[in-house]
Amino acid sequence: MTVGRGPLLALVAVWVLTRAGMLLLLVRDDLGIGGVASEVSGLYRHWYGQFAHGTFPPHDVTWQYPPGAGLVIMSPGALPWLTYFQAFVALALLADAAVTAALARADSARLTHGAWYWTLGLPLLLHIPLARYDVQTTALAVLALLALTSRRAAAHRIGGVLAGIGAMVKVWPALALIGTPRGRTTREAWTAAAATAATLLAVLALLFAEPLGFLRQQGDRGVQIESLGGTGLALAGAAGIWPGAAQFRYGAFEYVGPYVSTIGHLALFLTAAAFIWLVFWRIRAGRWTEATPLDAALAAVLLFTVTSRVISPQYMIWLLGLAAVCLTSRRTVMRPVALLLLPAAALSALAYPVLYLDVVAGTWQGLTVMALRNALLLAAAVLAARRLWTSTVTS
Repeated sequence: MTVGRGPLLALVAVWVLTRAGMLLLLVRDDLGIGGVASEVSGLYRHWYGQFAHGTFPPHDVTWQYPPGAGLVIMSPGALPWLTYFQAFVALALLADAAVTAALARADSARLTHGAWYWTLGLPLLLHIPLARYDVQTTALAVLALLALTSRRAAAHRIGGVLAGIGAMVKVWPALALIGTPRGRTTREAWTAAAATAATLLAVLALLFAEPLGFLRQQGDRGVQIESLGGTGLALAGAAGIWPGAAQFRYGAFEYVGPYVSTIGHLALFLTAAAFIWLVFWRIRAGRWTEATPLDAALAAVLLFTVTSRVISPQYMIWLLGLAAVCLTSRRTVMRPVALLLLPAAALSALAYPVLYLDVVAGTWQGLTVMALRNALLLAAAVLAARRLWTSTVTS
């Protein structure tokens, strides 16, 4: 099925039905460990109160986000006739609908499947997308990439502006610009992104106290139980060769014990190595197609995800959005990668919230789910990097 040659009404109907199901799960919020909605009604609502007093959350170890994230946290205030929770969910659905509409428009001119991938893929994460602000962040990255595919210079600048805002909200949307074609497009997009990010940071610094406090909390993070390093430690613990345990720290369960610091430093080293590889790829790349900026963005975010000390289930929202953008181009080389991400998303939701107590306790069910999910993500990252390289560098 495609948007251009198939039933647009069917896409709308499927979107409405799947989102209604996600809303129902969110209202009940009793699946597995439950409490998915508490992030919004508790933590986000608390931060909203801090912003109302003119400051970013001071000395709050759970605030680990760039200053632009405050704009998303404050945005429910634009709907005063709703409760904070209701307004947040409504805005998340609006961002989801904007992504779907943008992908459908991109699909309409060619035989592609981006809108269907997003519409059917996001519900694999159950109700998590409606209770996190990652859908809003993903919308900025998706719209930025779609703008960069235009031939108009103004659209390239708009793409840069959106990527710059996204970078100030959650950093990773800056990677949407890693694959822009050399020359005028790169200059326009990168300049617009840098100027937008700098301006937004200056404005927030003038209006609110402690705008860079998140750096302190982010630097203290350890190895989360859902990361690749965490899975390695869990398997070692299950084999009886590692004596550590999971502990709730910085708003998530992290491992504490011997070698945890080493694993954390290794993750940082691998992240730096991924960045160096991306720079080297950009220098060596000699062939650009309309799909290259899209493919490069997905490969880059995948590499940074698998090397991270933290891989929360909402990270899959980013990857599903970027894969959907890739599928709006017939020249993409990321179709196998996009297919790998679908079961990875389903396993992420199975790990949290359905089997989260098993994941924390390190039972065989929890270990199996996390090992399979992270194996799929690692395979997707390696495959994405390889296909990006072979499609742009090797003859």
